[in-house]
Amino acid sequence: MSIETTVHLNFRDTAREALEFYRSVFGGQVVAFTYAQAQDVEHPADADRVAWGEVRTGAGFHVMAYDVRENQTHDAGDRPFFVSVRGTDTEELTGYWKGLSEGATVMTDLGPAGWAPLYGMLRDRFGVIWTLDIAA
Repeated sequence: MSIETTVHLNFRDTAREALEFYRSVFGGQVVAFTYAQAQDVEHPADADRVAWGEVRTGAGFHVMAYDVRENQTHDAGDRPFFVSVRGTDTEELTGYWKGLSEGATVMTDLGPAGWAPLYGMLRDRFGVIWTLDIAA
């Protein structure tokens, strides 16, 4: 038996856009099903929202996302979680940083840190906080 941990992001009306953006940064393929495709529409506003979606790459990147239903509350909060991308290749990690930085608020510039040769933190244009680092 094996186990895998995957970050699941919750949005309101921007899940597909966010998944496409993450695909543009990390590669891979977007798979997304709407509530209408799943035949699970409880409110007309939900029909075109993403009921289940993901981006997965051959290199191991995997993130899931969906749009919260109309009848459910959604508050992304200030810092409910961070998505951590840890690697061993500075050039590859820097490329991800550049992609995620588009429209982002940089919280900690990408550079050396006391615990890692390279570390940075940003809030992307969808409000998701990402930390990227090279494993020490």
